[in-house]
Amino acid sequence: MNIEKRLKQIKNENIIWILYIGIILLCFYANNKEKDYFLTNNQNSKETYRRINIIVFIILIGVYSYFEKDAISSFQDKNKSKKEQEYDTLILLASTLVLISGLIYLYIIIQDNDINEEIAFS
Repeated sequence: MNIEKRLKQIKNENIIWILYIGIILLCFYANNKEKDYFLTNNQNSKETYRRINIIVFIILIGVYSYFEKDAISSFQDKNKSKKEQEYDTLILLASTLVLISGLIYLYIIIQDNDINEEIAFS
């Protein structure tokens, strides 16, 4: 394993953890706006909730894309054992599916003007 490459990945992952903390705080705020909308029918709260969710999922798609790019790079490295190549294949599959799910959630958020569907990132 290339130690310098792995250390750079760890540095990037630490930045992603900070982004996740920000996303969690945004989601708490969005939930309060959603609650306000359902209790008071405040249209501004509804739109704020939708906009925050769109922002959250755009950020998440960026994060998921980073992991997808990393998985592709690792998958293309053929100087690995058979077991490592198997893991790389599974990681690539998993990261691809997570990216697709983020795109689907973003589509739903943009299309669901009435906020009928509950959307939560995972």
